[in-house]
Amino acid sequence: MKTNFSFDMQALDEGIHSCFPNHKEAPLIGLTGNFSDGNLTLAPGYYQSIIQAGGVPVVIPPYEDVNLLINTLEQLDGLLLTGGGDLNPLFLHEDPIRELHSINPYRDRQELLLTRLAANRQIPILGICRGMQVINAALGGTLYQDIYAQKDTPSIKHSQDLERSFPSHRVELAEGSLLARILNAKEVAVNSFHHQAVKEAAPGFRVSATAPDGVIEAIESTEYKSIIGVQWHPECFILNQDKCMMPLFGWLIREAGSFQKAKKLHERLLILDTHCDTPMFFDQHIRFHARDPKIKVDLHKMTEGRQDATIMVAYLEQKERTDEALLAATAKADRLLNEIEEMVAMNCTAVDIAYSPNDLYRLKQEGKKAIMLGIENGYAIGKDLSRVAHFRKRGVVYMTLCHNGNNDICGSTRYNEENLGVTPFGEQVIQEMNRLGMMVDLSHSGERTFYETLDISSQPVVCSHSSSRALCDHPRNLTDDQLRAIARKGGVVQVCLYSGFLRKERPAHILDAIEHLNHMVNVMGIEHVGIGSDFDGDGGIIGCNDSSEMINLTRQLLHERYNEEDIRRIWGGNFLRVMQQVQENGSYK
Repeated sequence: MKTNFSFDMQALDEGIHSCFPNHKEAPLIGLTGNFSDGNLTLAPGYYQSIIQAGGVPVVIPPYEDVNLLINTLEQLDGLLLTGGGDLNPLFLHEDPIRELHSINPYRDRQELLLTRLAANRQIPILGICRGMQVINAALGGTLYQDIYAQKDTPSIKHSQDLERSFPSHRVELAEGSLLARILNAKEVAVNSFHHQAVKEAAPGFRVSATAPDGVIEAIESTEYKSIIGVQWHPECFILNQDKCMMPLFGWLIREAGSFQKAKKLHERLLILDTHCDTPMFFDQHIRFHARDPKIKVDLHKMTEGRQDATIMVAYLEQKERTDEALLAATAKADRLLNEIEEMVAMNCTAVDIAYSPNDLYRLKQEGKKAIMLGIENGYAIGKDLSRVAHFRKRGVVYMTLCHNGNNDICGSTRYNEENLGVTPFGEQVIQEMNRLGMMVDLSHSGERTFYETLDISSQPVVCSHSSSRALCDHPRNLTDDQLRAIARKGGVVQVCLYSGFLRKERPAHILDAIEHLNHMVNVMGIEHVGIGSDFDGDGGIIGCNDSSEMINLTRQLLHERYNEEDIRRIWGGNFLRVMQQVQENGSYK
């Protein structure tokens, strides 16, 4: 007798939800498996520690298909790199020494690639023993193949004879390190099963624990990334009902949970960066379709950082104001806009030009990235008012009135000794931009220009990439009075991720950007702020250095207790409100 079975998957899923309403909320943690003797194995301490910490463990077999690895990572909220055999030194461009133990060709290539891909996507990572060495090797550090042969003779035994759930020596935790905060200690007792070790920490990492003989026992990111590696085996302690190392797994689950929330927000919200200068690099034969190290904004990085859109500007350095120079400036602006359009056309299956907020939302629904067009420096129109219409018809959504130096429109914050404001021609330009639905951008404008523009413009204005002068006294930043004035007009100011506009005494990091944002929210209100990175125009800070790291800002916003509506406004909602208003009130369609 033949019986047919059919399943209503939707009903099944709803049934699971009714019994376990939060079953999908736990972060999904990928664990690398150990492949040997034809079998994939995983010691129970790894997955038991993840489960007890509140995560859902899944094992990643050692396959090397890049697309499959990327698809796997898309589903994960965290990554645990487990212990195992030695790393093949050939992957670090070194010849093997005699003391090298067994290597595992099934794991090395995949895990090094997996780690780089995960780090590019800002996925939280915990590396254990071999896993710490994989992190370090994958991200540019060096290793000892054998500490006994290549380092000053260690004074303690690093491959203990004790059962794995008992410690054999103590390690000192670096003062002020994340690891010391997690474990709430200055030193901890650890177990030890290794003879390879980190020699020099990878760029962007610090040593956070050392053994008494100086062997590096832990590393962690110095770039506000959720990446930690430890040389010992914390997963073994739970097998002896010892929970002393559970805070480490708790950290991974918390970070993975934060990443999971940020991912879901980026799925629902439109993530717009309002200013980047990538066209400045077009003459360097960039590859926008690839992960090009010469630029901070490309399709790969936008995808990794889950960024939907950016406004690319045709930037014009302020030069002479002769008739010949002005014609050349207009020609250069047209050429740069042409090159943006050509770049997009070459990648038309993945990206398109957007001319309005509705275009942005449509392209997100279609699964495409979006590029909007801007002009940085009204020098592009020279003394010809008709060129405002020319560039608006080309799809330019905003024009920065000036750059570093005065032009025929207005005075700048720099090289403006005569304190020039808006010229009579500049007043006509602002009015024409209002008439045609092009946003007026006051980044780089001097204070006199700023206030005169607010009086002249019938529409809200924007500052596409400016920060707070109260926190960093730079003329390119805005005073609190300026912030309040632009808010009264209904405009927006986008925090710029250029280090010099955020901090003077040291390189700026992501928390400095958040501090500027918080201050501006307090002064202006949440309805008037956003992010304009200035990537590829010297923008980029520790923790948010390119488009792949944009999701880190979202995680910091969540940490600051901004809600979803607030984050929607910050990631372009406020800016697009102004754009929509300006375009609807303009005559250009």
